[in-house]
Amino acid sequence: MTIENTKPLTITSDRHREKSNLMAVNVGLAANILLAILKTTIGIIGHSPALLADGINSTSDVAYGLVVAVFMRLSHKPADREHPFGHRQFESIAALTIGAFVITTAVSIFWDAINNVFDLFANPSGVIIASAAAFWVALFTVVLKIGLFFYTRRIGRQQNSVAVTALAYDHRNDIFAASAALVGIALGRAGLPWVDPLAAAVVAMVILRTGIFILRESASDLMDTIPGEELEQQIVATLQGTPGILKLEEMRVHRFGPYLTMNLTICVDGSLSVKEGDRIASLAEQKLRQEIDFLQIVHIHYHPI
Repeated sequence: MTIENTKPLTITSDRHREKSNLMAVNVGLAANILLAILKTTIGIIGHSPALLADGINSTSDVAYGLVVAVFMRLSHKPADREHPFGHRQFESIAALTIGAFVITTAVSIFWDAINNVFDLFANPSGVIIASAAAFWVALFTVVLKIGLFFYTRRIGRQQNSVAVTALAYDHRNDIFAASAALVGIALGRAGLPWVDPLAAAVVAMVILRTGIFILRESASDLMDTIPGEELEQQIVATLQGTPGILKLEEMRVHRFGPYLTMNLTICVDGSLSVKEGDRIASLAEQKLRQEIDFLQIVHIHYHPI
């Protein structure tokens, strides 16, 4: 027999979640537009390859920020006949898009940085030192991105959104990238001009690492690699003390955006009545709902051991 329960979602809580997520996306998008214009312009005028590379990174941030905003809106479409669980998977697709954009940007920046280093050593007489404006823009970027990282990460964790969390990781990535540009510009102005383009290469490697991480995490959601070890241990610990459950035989968990659907098979004493088995399964379902956040649907099948 199967016990199936669906946790109702209030319109108010769902709209609050949508509003919070879109606010995090829009704030990040506005900041990236400002930084893309500022860093690209000053990077060119101020003769800083590192700042220009970071400006290209911010430009790509704007591009996929627009894509993410679209996907986030699509994810809040209500369930229909073809999508009975809703459209929450668009959040994972949005995170996947972020990862792909980040990796592409990293490869482009790294290739350009290596060319700049080669040109610098091939023609040392043509070296132009970065301006002080480039230094201050890089410093401003670091401060702004630190604030955006903590704000976006808090929203992503509160709303259990993989897309918003991916944006938080990208903001953290920008902190490292801008810091590398800042150091490169400072050392370049101190008489080590080759450090500036080399810093751009370091920026690219940091960006690449973040892109691979985002891609792996979002692909895991879409490929149903849940439950992870932590969630699996939480399920086992929750059901361990439930009277009547002799064994947890099988568990399958699927993510739909921030929400989880769960399919479990438990073993009970074969001499029990159907009514008693139903009581045990209902008790297990109740305990799971109390302990596991964002659990929306639970299917519990029980059979005699």
